[in-house]
Amino acid sequence: LLAPTEMSSPSLKTGAYVLIGVGALTMLMGFLGCLGAVNEIRCLLGLYFTCLMIILLAQIAAALVIYFQKETLKVELSGIVVDLIKNYDPSDEDKRNLQDAWDYVQTQIACCGWTGAKEWENNEILRNKSNIEYPCSCSNRSKDLVEGRGFCNLEDPLNGTATYADWPVHEQGCMDGVEEWLKDNLGIILGVCTGVAVIELLGMILAISLCKNIHSEDYTKVPKS
Repeated sequence: LLAPTEMSSPSLKTGAYVLIGVGALTMLMGFLGCLGAVNEIRCLLGLYFTCLMIILLAQIAAALVIYFQKETLKVELSGIVVDLIKNYDPSDEDKRNLQDAWDYVQTQIACCGWTGAKEWENNEILRNKSNIEYPCSCSNRSKDLVEGRGFCNLEDPLNGTATYADWPVHEQGCMDGVEEWLKDNLGIILGVCTGVAVIELLGMILAISLCKNIHSEDYTKVPKS
């Protein structure tokens, strides 16, 4: 999420900030819930309920944004990945984390490039070497995946030059690979999201129930610092 500014986009930045905010709110919520339940402080339980409700609403809003803006997000993500591939440089330590993340995606999904391996022909390093090297993380050979990053040498290139068609890499682009992975795991994703929402609703119900059982607020029970 902490990608360089030039590798980001408004939608992805907003999503990152939302996740950071939700994480901070979750930590605060847990603290307030524990403190309110142990000391039977109605106002803290009310804040706990409010935090849970905000998180639940934020999750619903995020799901709606992703659903209705998925084409826009796909275009923005495509631009980021294409730019990353073009400027990919294993010796650049400043972008190593981002590049390693993309290598991991290509290795795990068994894909190459965003729409296909041809995008790697635009990489400045490969272009200067007449494409006689190729990204190791794209390779369909197990020995290349040991390194998992950087570039591997093409064996016996024709006349010292090559094209992406000569590389021993996966034909599927990562865009199609990610979409296929999401379709294959849609049931699990929906199940997890539903489970989280149910737990949050139960937490809200329990907070309200406990709040009603506290007959009067006793601020003397608040721990003194």
